[in-house]
Amino acid sequence: MSTRSADTMADQREVPLIQLIDIYKIYRMGDTEVRANDGINLSIREGEFVAIVGKSGSGKSTIMNIIGALDTPTTGQYILKGEDVSKMKGDALAAVRNRLIGFIFQQYNLLSKQNLIENVELPLLYAGMAKKQRRSLAMEALRKVGLEEKWKNYPNQLSGGQQQRGAVARALAGNPSLILADEPTGALDSKTSAELLDFLKRMNANGNTIVLITHDRNVAEQARRVVGLQDGKIIFDESVEEYRKQVVV
Repeated sequence: MSTRSADTMADQREVPLIQLIDIYKIYRMGDTEVRANDGINLSIREGEFVAIVGKSGSGKSTIMNIIGALDTPTTGQYILKGEDVSKMKGDALAAVRNRLIGFIFQQYNLLSKQNLIENVELPLLYAGMAKKQRRSLAMEALRKVGLEEKWKNYPNQLSGGQQQRGAVARALAGNPSLILADEPTGALDSKTSAELLDFLKRMNANGNTIVLITHDRNVAEQARRVVGLQDGKIIFDESVEEYRKQVVV
């Protein structure tokens, strides 16, 4: 390999997976201007496990929607794996979500009329993947979360923890660049929450990039880096070791 090729590969590795540059999300409520995100600058590299933490009204849900390509900023630039997502709309945003992002939601969002493997296959179906290939990938994802024997079960035949692991399998099935987890333990008991967080840490150890949105300090402390929001602004960005030393949001 030439020196130039090696340098190019090194440069590519140095480019963050996520770049948020002067992100503002502004809403009008009558005569009042609400800055849900107020000048956010944030970079996240491949392989990181980052918790974004803040109280209700801090702006974390708004930034989650922007990172997840569910919404676009009023102003500013969002670069995801080298693509400028900031100005995309409609089908273009949907394509980015389907190709690059796996979602884990608090309420699982499994479809009640489809069995577990059909739920896990959904992102692959939307991507136009052939049935045999998507079934194989979905089963492999279920195997990773220990649910391969439950593949025929419907959501109402699964415990809350099993449903959440099913949601994790769905997020993993398409091998996305980013796993975005929005309050993933919110509907779980403490034991099942701990199991899920341990699983997220194992996923990260295997190379998955994870961004976790939470209001819960104990949940945030399971990440390796913690970003705190308040009034739409980043008020700290530090290692989890430093975060544990402080009394913060």
